[in-house]
Amino acid sequence: MCFHTSQTKKVTILEKRYDAELTKKDARDAYDIPRYHLNGFAHPDMLIIPQEGPTALAPALWGIVPNNKKQDQIRDYYKEAVRYGGGLNARSEKLFDHFIYKNSVFTRRCIIPVSGFFEPHEHKSKKYPFHFKHKNDDLLSLAGLYTIIDSVVTFTILTKDASPLFAKVHNKKNRQPVILQRDFEQDWLKDDLNENGIMELINLEYLEDDLITYPVSKDLFSPKVNSDVETIVDRVEYPELPKIS
Repeated sequence: MCFHTSQTKKVTILEKRYDAELTKKDARDAYDIPRYHLNGFAHPDMLIIPQEGPTALAPALWGIVPNNKKQDQIRDYYKEAVRYGGGLNARSEKLFDHFIYKNSVFTRRCIIPVSGFFEPHEHKSKKYPFHFKHKNDDLLSLAGLYTIIDSVVTFTILTKDASPLFAKVHNKKNRQPVILQRDFEQDWLKDDLNENGIMELINLEYLEDDLITYPVSKDLFSPKVNSDVETIVDRVEYPELPKIS
């Protein structure tokens, strides 16, 4: 699953990369601040590119909320939904029948731009966080769904069965986020996609050779440590871990 991400790029880089424009112009300085560790369970405010505005970079809360909720019910819903993963991820196998996803899958898909993300690796009953990023430090486009609750946008990141590389790292759950191939990013936002077209894009494999992954500090998992610091994406060597390539 994908519960931890990074987004360290300036807004202007995102705007150029996706040919989009920040909708909340007075928040540019805030979104320019590097965010080395975005913990999904804190439901951070992130930027997404929504299907309904494919040239917009729009603020959204990480953690999808059902359409029948009101804005003042969002926080209570997150407390209730934490046992189900807080709405942070959506299994792509359930997109067309899940009570939340089926209402968004055809008209409210989105791209979540990240500079990287983290996955847990288990070795001898201990967990080690691994960071994933593009080998050229390019942005990664994660596929997602969103809802609009009054004036608040909430979103979730899609997941699927792990590729060979992800299966080595995320070796307990064997899942991975859906990373859109760059040539097909804008296709994900098209209004005329049917069920088959949606699943074709989800099932396209992202080139593993374009990704690098390595272990990072266990501070990532600690609620007692501020892990939103630049060093959280630094490689940490654990002698007991077998090499993963």
